Amino acid sequence: MRTTTAPETVAELMARQWGDHRPGLKHEDGILTHHRTAQEAAARAALLVDLMPAGAEPHVGVLLDNTPEFPFWLGAAALAGAAVAGINPTRRGPELARDILHTDCRILVTERAHLPLLRGLDLPGVRLLVTGTEEYAALLAPYAAAEPGEATLAAPGPASRLLLYFTSGSTGAPKAAICTQGRLAAAGSALARRFTVTPEDVHYVCMPLFHGNAVIADWLPALAGGAAVALRRRFSASAFLDDVREYGATYFTYVGRAVQYLLATPPRPDDREHTLRLGFGTEAGAVDAARFAERFGVRLVEGYGATEGGASVQHTPDTPPGALGRAGEGDDLAVIDPETGAECPAAVLDPRGRLLNGSAAIGELVNRGRSLFEGYWRNPDAEAARTRDGWYWTGDLFFRDADGFLYFAGRTDDRLRVDSENLAAAVIENILARWSDATAVAVYAVPDEVAGDQVMAALSLREGAVFDPDAFAAFLSAQPDLGTKMSPRYVRLVPAMPVTATNKIHRVALRRAGFRCGDPVWWRSPAGGYHRLDEPALSTLLAAYESQGRADLLDR
Repeated sequence: MRTTTAPETVAELMARQWGDHRPGLKHEDGILTHHRTAQEAAARAALLVDLMPAGAEPHVGVLLDNTPEFPFWLGAAALAGAAVAGINPTRRGPELARDILHTDCRILVTERAHLPLLRGLDLPGVRLLVTGTEEYAALLAPYAAAEPGEATLAAPGPASRLLLYFTSGSTGAPKAAICTQGRLAAAGSALARRFTVTPEDVHYVCMPLFHGNAVIADWLPALAGGAAVALRRRFSASAFLDDVREYGATYFTYVGRAVQYLLATPPRPDDREHTLRLGFGTEAGAVDAARFAERFGVRLVEGYGATEGGASVQHTPDTPPGALGRAGEGDDLAVIDPETGAECPAAVLDPRGRLLNGSAAIGELVNRGRSLFEGYWRNPDAEAARTRDGWYWTGDLFFRDADGFLYFAGRTDDRLRVDSENLAAAVIENILARWSDATAVAVYAVPDEVAGDQVMAALSLREGAVFDPDAFAAFLSAQPDLGTKMSPRYVRLVPAMPVTATNKIHRVALRRAGFRCGDPVWWRSPAGGYHRLDEPALSTLLAAYESQGRADLLDR
């Protein structure tokens, strides 16, 4: 059912799988053809049409790991003209109930493993479907012969909602970004063209499907390019290469610390014996991307494009190391000082690409041109904050070099103000990542005892490494782009970096604990050098906060 015109909806992309009997979906229990995948999606679309109450918003909550049922329901929603709300299984209690009810889900699809999360929750009007049960199989049985397009709640078109995906903000209730079929079909097709996706490819989906990265950057390009999809229920660094070999995977996506976890696995002599040709994602960093390419022989392409669709940065062949690329077609991207509204000056980089004027060059990335942002579900205040002054404000820090290439510098929430100087956590992290003993680095603000912030770094060390404070101090002094305000005042040694369900650093937890935590902490004293923050030193430090009336900030 291939057509010669570019599909305008994800429903069309799903329908194209009908009659294609090549392998389409690989998972721990076997392999399904593209045709069978479309057949399963069509059956669920027909069930959805019959189960959805009259007059209800056509929204289905999906609380699943990466099992075949997840792409089945994504396809079903597309075919039926409905929308999927990806529900995060790390949410608990009232917060979990809030996500389900906020997105007006009248049907919630889950599995036995997640039923304890729902126990005791007040979910009025929500019908629960538990996959893998006899009752679920009986519900689906009458629809086994359904075909794509036979059953719809509303005719799917480019403007039809397909995803209500929660952004992984660090503060406040998550916002549900609206994604339409037209925008998603275009995004999937663009990535398929960019990475030359063919029916011979296998896309390995190991990032969670309740998050936009796995759907928009992995599942959709496979759908658009006719590639197979291989599912990993949950990301596992130790099983990554074995999965790649078993499934013949050629492409994968990553977010957050996933690349660092892969690099932290013990090296093997067969690290380069696999089928992977490309990894695409965010937040790997230039240092770890180079390490990954050297060890596994796989190029990592860093990209930028939030689930909201408000701005995108396109990598080009001439993009220098460390940069993400230039503004996407139609975007007018600028780096703006949020305090003055003025455009930041170009970055000054040394011959090795190291930023020398970060305090002036780093600002918030803003799209002053047309934006694909489609809003947040029932959240006008958040929409207004994103689109103030007629521009789309990304909430992300960047800097731009003299040639117009853009470099990611972290979230606006991750900005620090040390001695009246603004610093970006991601810039400091990229410098600390050069330290050979570190497998993961997180930088965040803790309150200064007098005013503003101080820099604190959490470090996860390679196996067998022992923290040497003098060697670490010597390493810092040897970094030419480490500004005088950037050196960490506090260093926390963590056995493993705390992360969210999408493998992003859990900065809220780190900031909340500060330097009063159960892990070893070293601090740079006024006399110089790093010293263990033992009980006497901690008591002295806390007294200084108390005397300045800032002790309450340590409990934020």
